[in-house]
Amino acid sequence: MAYLLQQLANAVPVAALYAALAFGYSLAFAMTRRADITFGALFAFAGQIYVFFAHAGWNQLYLVLPAALALGAAASLLYTLGAAVLIGRHVMLPLQRASPNTVIVASLGALVVLEEMVRIAMESRSLWLSPFLNREVVFWTDGGFKVTLTAIQLVNAALMVSLVAAGHLLLTRTRLGRVWRGVADDPLAAEMCGTDARAVFVWSYVASAAIAAVCGVLATSYYGTMDFGAGLMFGLKVVLVAAAGGYSVPLRSALGAAAVALAETLWSGYGPILWRDLVIVGGLVTVLVLSRQERAIP
Repeated sequence: MAYLLQQLANAVPVAALYAALAFGYSLAFAMTRRADITFGALFAFAGQIYVFFAHAGWNQLYLVLPAALALGAAASLLYTLGAAVLIGRHVMLPLQRASPNTVIVASLGALVVLEEMVRIAMESRSLWLSPFLNREVVFWTDGGFKVTLTAIQLVNAALMVSLVAAGHLLLTRTRLGRVWRGVADDPLAAEMCGTDARAVFVWSYVASAAIAAVCGVLATSYYGTMDFGAGLMFGLKVVLVAAAGGYSVPLRSALGAAAVALAETLWSGYGPILWRDLVIVGGLVTVLVLSRQERAIP
């Protein structure tokens, strides 16, 4: 029983991360309607910029740890949002209007550019953060077995869940959310009603990148570093994970991603770890294929 409770506890921070990533990805997917691994690249890019500037603040500017982390987080948000504006306005928007399928290829190119920029800046070194907020919080004790999570896992999970909740309220309770839904459903009809669909496209891309940046900073704070190849891995994974709940409703996509995280954690605890990714990805591909709908071209 205690072991099961520990696995369920382990699933909480992973589920929160997957849910926030799926929610952010669905904002951009509603505009492009194409698989876009740039979101995973922005997630990894944010984490790498965070580590790079925090490392510089600690070792070169001799800042105390909180100030170095704050410097890294601010730089991460600034660089990631700047990259998102450039990619969304000057790459994805023109391609989506001219030939939507080219968005898939362009996303791979954007991923390579972002990864190589950071790798060159870091001189191919892996930088690490000093551990912080790693105090254990005990939820239950059974003999000598303790069900625990660390403070940073709880803080990260709370912030990511709050991010999803705030985003859902914004989309469902405000005029901005109605405009976003109108452009997502039919950009031409939205433009005929006076909405600037191009601006909505760019701002949706930026909002998606903002969620990716926050998640990248939080995840890197917990794991301590962000690998150079994480962009491609998370880019592909988010595309599949978000499909579990469907792309049409961001909250549903987030809940589906959380369910995938739970299944992944339970498999890690009870099944052979070697087969975990194959089983989970295979199941997600199956869901994606079965839920695909064809629309007749009039």
